[in-house]
Amino acid sequence: MNIKRAKQELIDTVEAYLLKDEYGEYVIPKIRQRPVLLLGAPGIGKTQIMEQVARECQVGLVAYTITHHTRQSAIGLPFISHKRYDGKEYAVTEYTMSEIVASIYNKIEETGLKEGILFIDEINCVSETLAPAMLQFLQCKTFGNHEIPEGWIIVAAGNPPEYNKSVREFDVVTMDRVKKIEVEPDFQVWKAYAYQENIHPCILSYLNLRTGFFYKMETTVDGRQFATPRGWEDLSRMISVYEKLGKDVTADVVIQYIQHPKVAGDFAGYYELYRKYEADYQIDEILQGKSFEGMIKKIAHASFDERMSVVNLLFSGVGQFIRKAVQMEEIMEKVFETLKMIREVIDGSKEPEMIIGQHIELLREEWEKRRTAELLNRREDRCYRRALDVLNKYKNKVAEAGNADGRSAFEIMKQEFSMDRRALDILFDQAGNVLENTFDFMETAFLNSQEMVVFIADLNTDFYSIRFLQEYECERYYQYNKEMLFEDVSTEIRKRIEAL
Repeated sequence: MNIKRAKQELIDTVEAYLLKDEYGEYVIPKIRQRPVLLLGAPGIGKTQIMEQVARECQVGLVAYTITHHTRQSAIGLPFISHKRYDGKEYAVTEYTMSEIVASIYNKIEETGLKEGILFIDEINCVSETLAPAMLQFLQCKTFGNHEIPEGWIIVAAGNPPEYNKSVREFDVVTMDRVKKIEVEPDFQVWKAYAYQENIHPCILSYLNLRTGFFYKMETTVDGRQFATPRGWEDLSRMISVYEKLGKDVTADVVIQYIQHPKVAGDFAGYYELYRKYEADYQIDEILQGKSFEGMIKKIAHASFDERMSVVNLLFSGVGQFIRKAVQMEEIMEKVFETLKMIREVIDGSKEPEMIIGQHIELLREEWEKRRTAELLNRREDRCYRRALDVLNKYKNKVAEAGNADGRSAFEIMKQEFSMDRRALDILFDQAGNVLENTFDFMETAFLNSQEMVVFIADLNTDFYSIRFLQEYECERYYQYNKEMLFEDVSTEIRKRIEAL
């Protein structure tokens, strides 16, 4: 199954294992809660979906790569204790608490989350001395003499033997005690994640054209050569930083992340063309609705790759405006929730600044608690930060007014909020205008061609575009989405692109 389906399977498993009956006991007892075993090629996102699952299920997460551990750190150090049996004293070997088990209790203390996921990566690549302990762990949910706390679900991950010479195959006895999920790379699923994570548009454009290079693993006389989703994501971060610093993105840089010479060289060449197309086709002017007659003539004689690159450049440009508007809306929603709570208690107060400060502090504590528990993704974390900035701006405006009573203080905040809402409306209008301008160009250049299908498909994949189009009425989007029978047509177009 693909990584998206695997993630949903994990969420379903967590919810099932943590379901309690009317007596507060788990419906599926601990002994019957099979550890989940994720098997899939390296770099496809197994670790990342665990972080997402923990956040969405609002549970703790403790993650370990077991190959980094010795037998002593995994199961604890032996020590001699003395016990009496039938009136006689005996020396008995016991073990200190496993570092892994101790880390679960530490997580509980730090976050207050008594339920969670213990994620053990590379479990089938352990050393000879640690292998028996791992089998005991999967079968009995213990490290040494210490049990995994109740309410903590075990998820382990490993690579199939064709990807790692160190892999050990589990016997039938062990496999019959786990819940096995096999995961395969899937570009279309990863692309939806990539849009939300703001992966560099050049990488998405390239992989749209070269889907076969999204995940590639080959064994050659020179060793393993590979390109993985993890490599593309890390390369994306570096490209973005290099561009800010004015540094060149060369093949030497690309191959540090995409360790497949053919793919790295091909992408490095495409990156140069992508930047050239951005300038040649005056993408910014098209987005702003300026004349594009010259660009229409140019693209009429362009190659398929060039036309598709222009479509992806346009989508990336539209996406930047849409993302900015949607992110601002999320911030203002969080600000609004705090203002509602302030309104309920501030009227008539002689110390409005104190009340405002207390509610800002409550929001800050909520943010810090969720951040400490690692329950926020980067988008959510940024939303909290910026909402706090906005509320502190309102508080400063109240302070500048001097000696305002509760009603007057709230009126000041209400006015500031109204101005920010008007600014948000302007952002939405800008994003809408840019989208309409892009449709003007797309209709003139491509009309009902495969390029328009791909553009609509990307709008239907991008997290921010979906949110935006739920509020912004774009008649042409709904028209083309309906006329082109999006799902069937876009699938066929993707197959044709991949066959090139």
